[in-house]
Amino acid sequence: MSDLRDLLGIRHPIVLAPFGGLSSVELTAAVCEAGGLGSYGLYGYDGARIRTTAAALREATSAPFALNIWLPTGDEVEPGGEHDEYAAALDAYFTEVGIERPARPERYLPSLDEQLEAIWQAAPAALSVVFGVPSREIVDEAHRRGIGVIGTATTVAEARALEAGGVDAIVATGAEAAGHRVSFLRAAEESLVGLVSLVPQVADAVDVPVIAAGGIADRRGVAAAFALGASGVQVGTAFLATRESAANDAHRAAIRSTAADESVLTRAMSGRLSRGARNRVVTEIEASGAIAPFPAQNWLTGRFRAVAGQRGLGELQSLWLGQSAPLATRTTASEVFTELRAGIPA
Repeated sequence: MSDLRDLLGIRHPIVLAPFGGLSSVELTAAVCEAGGLGSYGLYGYDGARIRTTAAALREATSAPFALNIWLPTGDEVEPGGEHDEYAAALDAYFTEVGIERPARPERYLPSLDEQLEAIWQAAPAALSVVFGVPSREIVDEAHRRGIGVIGTATTVAEARALEAGGVDAIVATGAEAAGHRVSFLRAAEESLVGLVSLVPQVADAVDVPVIAAGGIADRRGVAAAFALGASGVQVGTAFLATRESAANDAHRAAIRSTAADESVLTRAMSGRLSRGARNRVVTEIEASGAIAPFPAQNWLTGRFRAVAGQRGLGELQSLWLGQSAPLATRTTASEVFTELRAGIPA
């Protein structure tokens, strides 16, 4: 099995989780400069925005970084006649932040081909993917360009599928993790395996490096991950709470005040199962039962979430956080990284 550090060109086997909509150049670069692999989530980014982001990352750091994309699963809806019905169900929130009901867009998401074309031009050290196995054409093109490919699994079966698909490393993400549950072989609700169970079983099942993710926020979690057979760790919430992240003060406050048994799994904000804090908007949308399919729900709630984020209105945001949120007590990326490094076996 190859060493994760050699594979990715990094000094320490610590990976920053990619945040869909919450990645920042500053945080990604900070993790890269510390010797880890900074990741930047490109959910919803078109080609032009990807190229601009990659250029900013190149300016901020000369170290290796990863770009992350969501693979299409085939069940995504396109803007159609139901759009107005989906939007009407959220009218109260558009009104609350002072915007009009959003008209139907030409598309909810850019195409995968558009994103990949820009990623190939950006030439990151690694391409990480969620929600599936990248095609052989994607893997081969990445390798031809010297780009490593990292897949993401929530079950042993998914890890085996990713290895068969040719990925170079696998993130084994436990049910404790923040944000979207990226299951792709079975429903997310049927793939909720905790990290302590998942990592050793994945490590036994595949011959590529395994990166443990979910519930890791300090040196104790890192040490445990390596004891379970991981070759590295991926950390999200602890970094999301730092001042370098794109989270606002309301989001950081939620991270530091949400107990492990208070985070929830919900489809309310995006149409796909995600872990975060239960706030007013989550409670009300769940109670209404009017949740549009993905990505329509994500696009629509994103219209009022963006305004709420600018105003620090935490009750109208997606407050993604994992079950170890109470351990996210450090205020800078450097402090988090130093703490995590202390758990890496000598």
